[in-house]
Amino acid sequence: MFSNPHNIVSAPKGGEQRHGIRVSLADNDPFQCLLAENWEAFHWFTRTTDRDEALADMSRRHEYSRIGDAPTLHYEAVER
Repeated sequence: MFSNPHNIVSAPKGGEQRHGIRVSLADNDPFQCLLAENWEAFHWFTRTTDRDEALADMSRRHEYSRIGDAPTLHYEAVER
C-alpha cells in the first residue's frame, strides 16, 4: 500500500492502538481520479499524546512546499 513504509509515522509496537488519525482527500482533489472513491487511510497510536504530536506534524505546512500550494489532505483525530 505504501511505497516507502519506513517513512510512515507510527507509535512503538505493543499495547492497544486505539487513537488514530484519519487521512482523506478533499472532494475536489484531482488525485481522487487515481484512488478509489472515498479513499481514506488510518494511522494508529497507543497514546493520545503520540497521536496528537503526529497529527500536528502531519497537518503543518511542509517547509518544502511551494509558495501558494494548498494541501488538500484532511486530517482528523479518531478513536476506535
